[in-house]
Parts: sequence; C-alpha cells; structure tokens
Amino acid sequence: MRLDARIASLNTRHAALEAQIFEEDQRPRPDAETLARLKREKLKLKEEMARLRSGKPH
Repeated sequence: MRLDARIASLNTRHAALEAQIFEEDQRPRPDAETLARLKREKLKLKEEMARLRSGKPH
C-alpha cells in the first residue's frame, strides 16, 4: 500500500474512532473502560500517522 493511501486509511479509522468516542460519551452512563480503549486506539493511530508523515521507520 502506498504511503499516502495508508495515511488516508489511518485518518479514516481515526475519524471513525472519534465518532465512536463522541457517541459513547453522549450516553447517559458512558462506559469508562470503552472510552479509554477507544482513546488509546485513536492515539496509536495518530502516532502512526505522525511517524509515517515524518518518514521515520518503525
């Protein structure tokens, strides 16, 4: 997969996680464990996108 396509894919997943986090947070009783998991996953994607954009290897 080309770099720009990979970054676009990660960005799409990042946006989907952001929507999931928002939806969970809007519930009357948000699940803290679910929110934490989603936020960790979102952060990992953000870090991977930054790494790919900077050109650094794994």
